[in-house]
Amino acid sequence: MDRYAQDLARWMPRLVAVWRRSRKLPEGPPTLTAKEVREVASAIRTLSLGLTRERSLAGGRYMDDPRLLGAYLLFYWPVSYAQGRQVLGELRTRPRRVLDLGSGPGPLAFAALDAGAAEVTAADRSRPALALARELAAEAGEALATREWDPQRTGELPASGLDAVVVGHLLNELFGKGEPALGRRAALVERALAALRPAGSLVLIEPALRDTSRELLQLRDVLVRRGFAVRAPCLFRGDCPALVKSSDWCHAERVFSMPPLLEELARVAGLHKEALKMSYLVLAPKGEPWPEPPPGRTFRIVSEALEGKGRQRYMGCGPEGRMGLALQEKHRTAANAAFFQLSRGDVVELTETEPRGDGLALTERSAVRVVAAAGRSVSSPLSHTERVDVGAPVTGR
Repeated sequence: MDRYAQDLARWMPRLVAVWRRSRKLPEGPPTLTAKEVREVASAIRTLSLGLTRERSLAGGRYMDDPRLLGAYLLFYWPVSYAQGRQVLGELRTRPRRVLDLGSGPGPLAFAALDAGAAEVTAADRSRPALALARELAAEAGEALATREWDPQRTGELPASGLDAVVVGHLLNELFGKGEPALGRRAALVERALAALRPAGSLVLIEPALRDTSRELLQLRDVLVRRGFAVRAPCLFRGDCPALVKSSDWCHAERVFSMPPLLEELARVAGLHKEALKMSYLVLAPKGEPWPEPPPGRTFRIVSEALEGKGRQRYMGCGPEGRMGLALQEKHRTAANAAFFQLSRGDVVELTETEPRGDGLALTERSAVRVVAAAGRSVSSPLSHTERVDVGAPVTGR
């Protein structure tokens, strides 16, 4: 079990204890009874339907509903926490002063604390959600500040001079749809960026749905045109090439061994166990440069393996743009064998490639080197044997 999973395992009994107190239930073991599982699973289905399919709950005050808030706490909180640990782990420096905007009961706030932050503020419009965040802080012996904050009513942020601002599954629920929504989201993000210290980072995490992912990429393009740099995951500095075709989008994926309680709740709720999927951006304050790409011909893998007859294929996105990368099995060598084991999010360096179709073909002369495994900054790469794997399906805030 990796350290992120170990930290999450310590949170699970705390979540159960706080959930029981919020429901005014007697104390019990750090597991749920069959009746409790059925109750929570029913609410999980409601959240999943309302936030991923019908989208009827998106933008609503579902965090004020005790039943839905409880389901979020026990199922989506751990997933959002795991996402936060993953993305915060990509930052080059450990943030010490952090603001969690649209925090709900604070999964990203506690992820920041566990990542080494010394001062964290959770800000949300839902008083019940903030109350649960304070209960969790007391249960864990953590110092957490909370602030009421409603992005629909105020443009002011509750803090400044920050090392990081984290915004999880919030933007897609704000301001409706279309160009007016995009403009208002961009304005909010610019205010968050202005609250950062030099070298600070803004972390945006959104669901990996096609529409919400494309909306995040559209927001990315607006901000890039206004002079903001992307720290991660983008290696391409122009307009996002995933937006050229309406059927394309870009998201991250990580392997996740669910805690037993999440496995049980997912099974009873009828949700499929999958890898963690999320769309995310890490942005730099105005005026800071883009990170220098790794040397050589590099690409981030932005698809799953697209296996064909006698060949392996991926979509890659790098300083040259987005293109297909393919290698036939008959051209496998010790130098390029890593190509057959790549994961979405890996950053790779390729040599001796040939233009072919919509991209590049590798040959027996090609070499493949993993510059950074998925979930790692290219400035602090790990080998595949050291890969940090966390994740699970997620929707909602």
